[in-house]
Amino acid sequence: MTEPLLTLVQWLSPAFPTGSFAYSHGLEAAIAGGDVPDSAGLLHWLEDVLAFGAGRQDAILLCEALRPEADHAALDAFVRALQPSSERLAETLDQGTAFAATVAALTGRALPPRCLPVAVGEAAAPLGLPVAQVVGLYLHGFASALTGVAMRFMPLGQVAGQGVLAALHPRIAALADEAPLLTLDDLGSAALGADLAALRHETMDVRIFRT
Repeated sequence: MTEPLLTLVQWLSPAFPTGSFAYSHGLEAAIAGGDVPDSAGLLHWLEDVLAFGAGRQDAILLCEALRPEADHAALDAFVRALQPSSERLAETLDQGTAFAATVAALTGRALPPRCLPVAVGEAAAPLGLPVAQVVGLYLHGFASALTGVAMRFMPLGQVAGQGVLAALHPRIAALADEAPLLTLDDLGSAALGADLAALRHETMDVRIFRT
């Protein structure tokens, strides 16, 4: 089981060319607007995104994409319809497209462009890893990318940033264990602050990140 796990770790690492470093998930607007002023604010923001927003939603969708009977084309269309803004759609589709293209080039498999949780699920299903393990690594990559955004955009040192990421581990582990027990009927989002920040980001005059 070690080699499949290492493969997944490679696919979900910051070094894998999905361009995740360029997307802030609206966090840039939240920082600029004073909603996330320090490490405590960042931790609270990311906890809410994981528990009530795209983190939980993507975890459920990833589980669906890992199922042997999954209709990935239909699921991808559904994920696109769920996105609350144009930037959120670009974020998941651009990264998922890059992810699928790179995995296809490495493996020789035919992996079409998909939104990110569907792309990861379709690619990772043949690895045979426990679903909770796949979800946990996916969520950790998501949280790590957003922590990196904050470390580049706000007065947040490396130690403080890594402390925030470490503090998210229990939340990530709990969600990874819960998600395989859920279905599409359990989808829902209540992270309205993050959604509004993504909308505000679209009209920012000066911005570093694409979303």
